[in-house]
Amino acid sequence: MKQHFPNLLTLCNALCGCVGISLIAEGQIVIACFLVFVALFFDFFDGFAARLLRVQSEMGKQLDSLADAITFGVLPAFIAQNLWTKTNNSDFFTYFPFLLALFSILRLAKFNIDKRQTDSFIGVPTPANAMLWASFPLILHYQHSAFAEKIFTNSHFLMILVLLMSFLLVSELRLFALKFKDFSWKKNQIKFVFMLLSVLAIVILQFWAVPFILFLYVFLSLVRPFFKF
Repeated sequence: MKQHFPNLLTLCNALCGCVGISLIAEGQIVIACFLVFVALFFDFFDGFAARLLRVQSEMGKQLDSLADAITFGVLPAFIAQNLWTKTNNSDFFTYFPFLLALFSILRLAKFNIDKRQTDSFIGVPTPANAMLWASFPLILHYQHSAFAEKIFTNSHFLMILVLLMSFLLVSELRLFALKFKDFSWKKNQIKFVFMLLSVLAIVILQFWAVPFILFLYVFLSLVRPFFKF
Protein backbone atom coordinates (compact mmCIF):
# COMPACT_ATOMS: atom_id res chain seq x y z
CA MET A 1 0.00 0.00 0.00
CA LYS A 2 2.84 2.39 0.85
CA GLN A 3 4.37 1.86 -2.58
CA HIS A 4 1.14 2.63 -4.45
CA PHE A 5 -0.16 5.53 -2.32
CA PRO A 6 1.65 8.24 -4.37
CA ASN A 7 0.33 6.65 -7.58
CA LEU A 8 -3.19 6.81 -6.15
CA LEU A 9 -2.76 10.56 -5.64
CA THR A 10 -1.53 10.88 -9.23
CA LEU A 11 -4.60 9.04 -10.48
CA CYS A 12 -6.78 11.46 -8.50
CA ASN A 13 -5.06 14.22 -10.47
CA ALA A 14 -6.00 12.46 -13.73
CA LEU A 15 -9.56 11.95 -12.47
CA CYS A 16 -9.90 15.69 -11.89
CA GLY A 17 -8.94 16.24 -15.52
CA CYS A 18 -11.39 13.68 -16.85
CA VAL A 19 -14.27 14.98 -14.74
CA GLY A 20 -13.37 18.56 -15.65
CA ILE A 21 -13.58 17.81 -19.39
CA SER A 22 -16.95 16.13 -18.85
CA LEU A 23 -18.23 19.13 -16.87
CA ILE A 24 -17.28 21.55 -19.64
CA ALA A 25 -19.28 19.42 -22.07
CA GLU A 26 -22.21 19.80 -19.68
CA GLY A 27 -21.78 23.58 -19.49
CA GLN A 28 -20.36 23.64 -15.94
CA ILE A 29 -17.08 25.37 -16.69
CA VAL A 30 -16.73 27.05 -13.28
CA ILE A 31 -16.61 23.72 -11.43
CA ALA A 32 -14.24 22.38 -14.09
CA CYS A 33 -11.88 25.30 -13.43
CA PHE A 34 -11.92 24.65 -9.69
CA LEU A 35 -10.91 21.06 -10.43
CA VAL A 36 -7.68 22.37 -11.98
CA PHE A 37 -6.75 23.77 -8.58
CA VAL A 38 -7.84 20.59 -6.79
CA ALA A 39 -5.60 18.65 -9.18
CA LEU A 40 -2.69 20.92 -8.25
CA PHE A 41 -3.04 19.66 -4.69
CA PHE A 42 -2.75 16.03 -5.84
CA ASP A 43 0.09 16.91 -8.23
CA PHE A 44 2.11 18.45 -5.42
CA PHE A 45 1.48 15.79 -2.81
CA ASP A 46 2.06 12.74 -5.01
CA GLY A 47 5.72 13.69 -5.41
CA PHE A 48 5.93 14.80 -1.78
CA ALA A 49 4.47 11.47 -0.62
CA ALA A 50 6.82 9.49 -2.87
CA ARG A 51 9.86 11.26 -1.41
CA LEU A 52 8.55 10.99 2.16
CA LEU A 53 7.82 7.27 1.83
CA ARG A 54 10.97 6.69 -0.24
CA VAL A 55 9.07 4.93 -3.01
CA GLN A 56 10.07 7.10 -5.97
CA SER A 57 10.05 5.13 -9.20
CA GLU A 58 10.25 5.49 -12.96
CA MET A 59 6.64 4.31 -13.19
CA GLY A 60 5.54 7.11 -10.87
CA LYS A 61 7.37 9.65 -13.01
CA GLN A 62 5.72 8.45 -16.22
CA LEU A 63 2.30 8.19 -14.56
CA ASP A 64 2.63 11.75 -13.31
CA SER A 65 3.26 13.02 -16.84
CA LEU A 66 0.31 11.09 -18.24
CA ALA A 67 -1.99 12.55 -15.58
CA ASP A 68 -0.61 16.05 -16.18
CA ALA A 69 -1.23 15.67 -19.91
CA ILE A 70 -4.93 15.23 -19.18
CA THR A 71 -5.46 17.74 -16.38
CA PHE A 72 -2.90 20.42 -17.25
CA GLY A 73 -2.86 19.87 -21.02
CA VAL A 74 -6.20 18.75 -22.43
CA LEU A 75 -8.48 20.34 -19.81
CA PRO A 76 -7.01 23.87 -20.20
CA ALA A 77 -7.39 23.51 -23.97
CA PHE A 78 -11.09 22.76 -23.48
CA ILE A 79 -11.39 25.78 -21.19
CA ALA A 80 -9.74 27.97 -23.84
CA GLN A 81 -12.02 26.55 -26.52
CA ASN A 82 -15.08 27.26 -24.38
CA LEU A 83 -14.02 30.91 -24.06
CA TRP A 84 -13.20 31.03 -27.77
CA THR A 85 -16.61 29.79 -28.90
CA LYS A 86 -18.45 32.46 -26.89
CA THR A 87 -17.72 34.99 -29.63
CA ASN A 88 -16.13 33.05 -32.48
CA ASN A 89 -18.27 30.62 -34.43
CA SER A 90 -15.79 30.03 -37.26
CA ASP A 91 -15.58 26.33 -38.06
CA PHE A 92 -11.98 26.71 -39.26
CA PHE A 93 -10.69 28.05 -35.95
CA THR A 94 -12.95 26.08 -33.60
CA TYR A 95 -10.13 23.73 -32.62
CA PHE A 96 -7.32 26.30 -32.62
CA PRO A 97 -7.10 26.35 -28.78
CA PHE A 98 -6.13 22.67 -28.82
CA LEU A 99 -2.62 23.83 -29.68
CA LEU A 100 -2.31 24.20 -25.90
CA ALA A 101 -2.91 20.47 -25.44
CA LEU A 102 -0.38 19.55 -28.13
CA PHE A 103 2.38 21.78 -26.78
CA SER A 104 1.65 20.73 -23.19
CA ILE A 105 2.11 17.09 -24.16
CA LEU A 106 5.30 18.00 -26.03
CA ARG A 107 6.60 19.85 -22.98
CA LEU A 108 5.90 16.91 -20.68
CA ALA A 109 7.75 14.56 -23.01
CA LYS A 110 10.73 16.94 -23.11
CA PHE A 111 10.69 17.29 -19.34
CA ASN A 112 10.97 13.53 -18.85
CA ILE A 113 14.19 13.29 -20.85
CA ASP A 114 15.75 16.67 -20.04
CA LYS A 115 18.32 16.23 -17.28
CA ARG A 116 18.73 20.01 -16.87
CA GLN A 117 15.41 20.45 -15.04
CA THR A 118 16.28 19.08 -11.62
CA ASP A 119 16.65 22.42 -9.79
CA SER A 120 14.83 24.69 -12.24
CA PHE A 121 12.36 24.56 -15.11
CA ILE A 122 13.06 25.23 -18.75
CA GLY A 123 9.85 26.55 -20.24
CA VAL A 124 6.63 27.34 -18.38
CA PRO A 125 5.40 24.30 -16.40
CA THR A 126 2.06 22.85 -17.53
CA PRO A 127 0.37 23.45 -14.12
CA ALA A 128 1.16 27.17 -14.37
CA ASN A 129 -0.37 27.34 -17.85
CA ALA A 130 -3.43 25.42 -16.64
CA MET A 131 -3.91 27.79 -13.70
CA LEU A 132 -3.81 30.77 -16.04
CA TRP A 133 -6.58 29.46 -18.29
CA ALA A 134 -8.66 28.21 -15.36
CA SER A 135 -8.57 31.67 -13.78
CA PHE A 136 -10.34 33.39 -16.69
CA PRO A 137 -13.80 31.80 -16.29
CA LEU A 138 -13.51 32.24 -12.51
CA ILE A 139 -12.77 35.94 -12.95
CA LEU A 140 -15.72 36.25 -15.33
CA HIS A 141 -18.00 34.47 -12.86
CA TYR A 142 -16.92 35.92 -9.51
CA GLN A 143 -15.34 39.27 -10.45
CA HIS A 144 -17.25 40.07 -13.59
CA SER A 145 -16.61 43.39 -15.28
CA ALA A 146 -16.96 44.85 -18.74
CA PHE A 147 -13.16 44.80 -19.05
CA ALA A 148 -12.90 41.11 -18.16
CA GLU A 149 -15.72 40.24 -20.54
CA LYS A 150 -14.09 42.20 -23.35
CA ILE A 151 -10.66 40.64 -22.86
CA PHE A 152 -11.33 37.01 -21.98
CA THR A 153 -13.88 36.40 -24.73
CA ASN A 154 -11.99 38.33 -27.40
CA SER A 155 -10.88 35.94 -30.15
CA HIS A 156 -7.81 38.03 -31.05
CA PHE A 157 -6.60 38.13 -27.44
CA LEU A 158 -7.21 34.39 -27.04
CA MET A 159 -5.41 33.57 -30.29
CA ILE A 160 -2.35 35.58 -29.29
CA LEU A 161 -2.35 34.07 -25.80
CA VAL A 162 -2.70 30.51 -27.12
CA LEU A 163 0.30 31.08 -29.42
CA LEU A 164 2.33 32.79 -26.66
CA MET A 165 1.68 30.11 -24.02
CA SER A 166 2.29 27.31 -26.52
CA PHE A 167 5.67 28.86 -27.27
CA LEU A 168 6.54 29.41 -23.60
CA LEU A 169 5.71 25.80 -22.73
CA VAL A 170 8.52 24.49 -24.96
CA SER A 171 10.85 27.51 -24.89
CA GLU A 172 14.37 27.56 -23.45
CA LEU A 173 13.29 30.10 -20.84
CA ARG A 174 14.84 29.10 -17.51
CA LEU A 175 12.47 29.48 -14.55
CA PHE A 176 13.23 28.90 -10.89
CA ALA A 177 11.54 25.98 -9.15
CA LEU A 178 9.88 26.26 -5.75
CA LYS A 179 12.04 23.53 -4.24
CA PHE A 180 13.80 24.16 -0.94
CA LYS A 181 17.00 22.32 0.02
CA ASP A 182 17.06 24.52 3.11
CA PHE A 183 15.14 27.58 4.29
CA SER A 184 17.98 30.09 4.50
CA TRP A 185 17.27 33.60 3.18
CA LYS A 186 20.56 33.79 1.27
CA LYS A 187 19.84 30.76 -0.93
CA ASN A 188 16.11 31.31 -1.35
CA GLN A 189 15.61 35.06 -1.63
CA ILE A 190 13.75 34.98 -4.93
CA LYS A 191 11.46 32.17 -3.73
CA PHE A 192 10.53 33.97 -0.51
CA VAL A 193 9.91 37.25 -2.39
CA PHE A 194 7.77 35.44 -4.94
CA MET A 195 5.74 33.63 -2.29
CA LEU A 196 5.17 36.80 -0.25
CA LEU A 197 4.03 38.81 -3.27
CA SER A 198 1.83 35.93 -4.40
CA VAL A 199 0.04 35.74 -1.04
CA LEU A 200 -0.50 39.52 -1.06
CA ALA A 201 -1.83 39.33 -4.61
CA ILE A 202 -4.31 36.59 -3.70
CA VAL A 203 -5.61 38.60 -0.73
CA ILE A 204 -5.97 41.81 -2.75
CA LEU A 205 -6.81 40.62 -6.27
CA GLN A 206 -8.54 37.27 -5.61
CA PHE A 207 -8.82 35.37 -8.93
CA TRP A 208 -7.11 38.20 -10.80
CA ALA A 209 -4.05 37.23 -8.79
CA VAL A 210 -3.46 34.12 -10.93
CA PRO A 211 -2.43 35.90 -14.17
CA PHE A 212 -0.48 38.41 -12.06
CA ILE A 213 1.40 35.61 -10.29
CA LEU A 214 2.30 33.93 -13.58
CA PHE A 215 3.60 37.24 -14.96
CA LEU A 216 5.55 37.80 -11.72
CA TYR A 217 7.01 34.27 -11.93
CA VAL A 218 8.29 34.81 -15.46
CA PHE A 219 9.52 38.35 -14.70
CA LEU A 220 11.48 37.32 -11.59
CA SER A 221 13.01 34.41 -13.47
CA LEU A 222 14.15 36.77 -16.25
CA VAL A 223 15.72 39.36 -13.92
CA ARG A 224 17.22 36.80 -11.54
CA PRO A 225 20.57 36.49 -13.39
CA PHE A 226 21.09 40.26 -13.26
CA PHE A 227 20.55 40.53 -9.50
CA LYS A 228 22.19 37.18 -8.66
CA PHE A 229 19.57 36.01 -6.20
